[in-house]
Amino acid sequence: MAYEQNLVCFNTFGSEESWTLATYEKHDGYSAWRKVLAGEFTPEQIIDEVKASGLRGRGGAGFPTGLKWSFMPRNADVQKYLVCNSDESEPGTCHDREVLRYNPHCLVEGMAIAAYAMGATVAYNYIRGEFIDEPVPRFEAALREAYAAGLLGKNIQGSGIDVDLYAFVGAGAYICGEETALLESLEGKQGKPRFKPPFPANYGLYGQPTTINNTQSLASVPAILRNGAAWFAGLGPEGSGGTAQFSVSGHVERPGNYELPMGIPFRELLDICGGVWRGRSLKAVIPGGSSVPVMPAEAIMDCTMDYTSLQQAGSSFGTGAVMVMDDTTCMVSVLRRISRFYMAESCGQCTPCREGTGWLYRMLTRILDGEGQEDDLDKLLDVANKIEGHTICALGDAAAWPVQSFLKHFHHEFEYMIRNHGRSIVDGTRNAAA
Repeated sequence: MAYEQNLVCFNTFGSEESWTLATYEKHDGYSAWRKVLAGEFTPEQIIDEVKASGLRGRGGAGFPTGLKWSFMPRNADVQKYLVCNSDESEPGTCHDREVLRYNPHCLVEGMAIAAYAMGATVAYNYIRGEFIDEPVPRFEAALREAYAAGLLGKNIQGSGIDVDLYAFVGAGAYICGEETALLESLEGKQGKPRFKPPFPANYGLYGQPTTINNTQSLASVPAILRNGAAWFAGLGPEGSGGTAQFSVSGHVERPGNYELPMGIPFRELLDICGGVWRGRSLKAVIPGGSSVPVMPAEAIMDCTMDYTSLQQAGSSFGTGAVMVMDDTTCMVSVLRRISRFYMAESCGQCTPCREGTGWLYRMLTRILDGEGQEDDLDKLLDVANKIEGHTICALGDAAAWPVQSFLKHFHHEFEYMIRNHGRSIVDGTRNAAA
């Protein structure tokens, strides 16, 4: 089957100025929002439509978006907030920034519709600090255009609807991708996760009811209202509606972002990316960002890229960041690099994560340096197991799952390196520091 890049939801229209209001409106941009302003959709109808579409959070957890919206106490006589999580920082993931860079108005429209549906009159887009070069200015320019066109603000076009949107630039901390740490940062505090409950729907930004959604989740909403829930749900398999942007990196001929239907077979996705580079053989794939379990080639080749298939195969769809590794890859070096990231990005609030991630990195470094001991692999697994499920947020799990899965599928490589004093099973040569 042939697929087109930028298929439906995040279309860049083939224009050099796809980020402008003029281009967006030429392609039915804001038509759904204008119908809302004209009274053609009630909040309940919008939430029901999003539920029926099968849209699930694209930020990693995959929680049903419409269901999440229904948790908001819409009729409570208090200030309610919507927050968009554009703090894209999962290693291997680089698609949300493309929405901000090339089609920010679809996110503005999606945020406005979502805010109205949940009774929120104020919304913030929390954008990763490293996006200051293009994505942040483009999104801020889109906000100015939308305000100038009378599409945001108080009593918009006499509809009685109030929606104010703001951009907030973070400081580049991975932990702020966790929704309650993001809220702390947005309030001007250290970005450290909160204990839950209470959950943000009841006690969120400034102690008020708040819903946090990912960039792609909100940017999908205008297309759902324009084309209908059945259309969106039909693009993917049951339980995984719509399209997703796959960030494909690593050992492929054509790495990049590809918007494709959920449920596309992995074999087809790999073909679209030109296959494994240099004619080499596929060894392993991390299918959803560095925090999800790695899959050996034989496990993923018959999978489809959706929540159910990957979960049944022992991994996760995650953020849709697909990292491809060929048969020359040293899995010990890859795991050490991943573990270093989680050690560096731990906020230090929870002892198992603060101390455990350091232990994982140091033990892997010892193995690579040729000083590993036979019982180090049992220690690695023991430390990972003691981190998993024992922290306030999921960063601890994100650090543990790669260790558990790498040892499960590639135990022989770690064992070989220990017995051969730092030499890799791939080429027999000593590894340089990663």
